Amino acid sequence: MTTVALAVTDGMLHFELALAYEVFGAVPASVAVPWYRVFVCGPGPVRAGRFRLDPDHGLDHLTRADTVIVPGWADVDEEPPTDLVDAVRAAHEAGARVAALCTGAFVVAAAGLLDGRRATTHWAHTGTLAARYPQVTVDPDVLYVDNGTVLTSAGKAAAMDLCLHLVRLDHGSSIANTVARRLVVPPHRDGGQAQFVTTPVPPPDKHPLADLFAWVLERLDHPLTVEDLARQARMSSRNLGRHFRSVVGTTPLQWLLIQRIRHAQTLLETTDDSIDAIATATGMGTATTLRRHFNRTVGVPPDTYRRTFRSRTPAVPQGRVPHGRAVEF
Repeated sequence: MTTVALAVTDGMLHFELALAYEVFGAVPASVAVPWYRVFVCGPGPVRAGRFRLDPDHGLDHLTRADTVIVPGWADVDEEPPTDLVDAVRAAHEAGARVAALCTGAFVVAAAGLLDGRRATTHWAHTGTLAARYPQVTVDPDVLYVDNGTVLTSAGKAAAMDLCLHLVRLDHGSSIANTVARRLVVPPHRDGGQAQFVTTPVPPPDKHPLADLFAWVLERLDHPLTVEDLARQARMSSRNLGRHFRSVVGTTPLQWLLIQRIRHAQTLLETTDDSIDAIATATGMGTATTLRRHFNRTVGVPPDTYRRTFRSRTPAVPQGRVPHGRAVEF
């Protein structure tokens, strides 16, 4: 997926547009892989918020892209321009992967690319999307949805999550983490995390689970239980569950499983350890258990994942675990 086209027209949200350009357009330092070629496609000079933008190419150039990014659409009460909708549809028919950021889902839905598929958008507009396009299964409770060739995200920060998810699919989690560190954002939040939680998320070192997260990440090879986590956090299991729902938007066990899977991804990418050894290092116990959970979470078996990403990420000596494992807030 070497070429990325940003599909723009008057009324695009400048935040999502700039975000996508920053992720795909800036080559990360010390990354020894071919990076994306990014171009902006539009019908002519366009306005995104208070900014004027001169596209590199017309909308017909979208069909030459491997990935098409559709930024947020400002006025969801209006139908998106027909030329934009037609161009996005044509790009997908030509084989492009299409990713809608925030309310860009309305453009993709108008193109018919979400028919019969699950999708999301900013929580404030999920009802409108579902009512206007009843053939789309709208999920208001997730950060992003990956349907393979068509992806959608919730608003603002979730758009960053989806862009980093695309980088991880193309180049592996190690390089995606490098991009995230440059942008000073969390390296990964799973798409299934809640879009909206009951209380604002405090700074990482201030919330009541901060110490627990660090403690768990150093012990992923242990068979930890909810009771173990609750004991370490000095609270009841029920109270721990409430804090996890508030801070992370999921249950303690689901969060723990995701950390194990992400650690397994890192080991598959950066070591030659056997699947059995990785199962032990991630607390999965057996290769069978690791394969079952990995396949269900990532969508492919560990062996396939390793073959896909192993050649893209420089190896580290066996026994070493790269620094910077992600804690998902």
